[in-house]
Amino acid sequence: MLFAGFVHSSVYYGYFHLESSAIGFDSVELALRSLRLATFPVLITLALAIVLPRLPELLPTLGVPSHLIRRMRRAGRAVARAYLAFVAAGIVLMLLWRYIQPFAWAAPLLVACGLILGQTSAAAPVATRRRRLWDRALPVAGAALFLMWVVALAAGQLGRQDAERDAERLVRRVAVLVHSTEQLSITGPPGLVIEDLGEGLHYRYRYSGLRLLVERDHRYYLLPLGWNHNTDPTYVIDDDETIRIELRPGTQPRR
Repeated sequence: MLFAGFVHSSVYYGYFHLESSAIGFDSVELALRSLRLATFPVLITLALAIVLPRLPELLPTLGVPSHLIRRMRRAGRAVARAYLAFVAAGIVLMLLWRYIQPFAWAAPLLVACGLILGQTSAAAPVATRRRRLWDRALPVAGAALFLMWVVALAAGQLGRQDAERDAERLVRRVAVLVHSTEQLSITGPPGLVIEDLGEGLHYRYRYSGLRLLVERDHRYYLLPLGWNHNTDPTYVIDDDETIRIELRPGTQPRR
């Protein structure tokens, strides 16, 4: 969970020209961010992965005829014995890496599934000799590494998608007004409004048209309305005695 949360945060905030490590997320926040990967398709896949190996034991209780159960067992053994085909298919997809985006995660997933199937009893029903621990540990360790690669690819892809979506809906985020005693050297797209309120006010300068990306330890990371990933900066404002920050609701869609 820490690994997935770190990858997602790095890609998400990297889209806004920030380093997630510089923002300073703790381990709990990274672990919670990894729950973003718990999407409906992922949960369905995990449920199937848990239920399928036990399916022959469950079907008799559902009244499924025995001849159908035998056919399903034979089909399952045939799939397990074809584990090398899964590995080969994953390797072929790796060679075609640039052409299989954004589904590149399928390549390491196929290799991991093949390595795991190769360790099942159905893959080698007649054992000529007992397997040594090393013979089993190496494929399992390889499958674990490929699964971590799958998690990294999925977390990175989801982080990029989340960042692009939030940038498109920037107007809905929390609005920020920055009041300053001194003029700040910030410029940006037309959405950023800079006002001089006059010499008689302590906080003379007001900056509006900003949206909150994240706040950490009295440091505000702000984006101007109309922000463009390719050309516009992300502002970092420290809240001290020369700055006053006001947080207001963002623009919400009509219901």
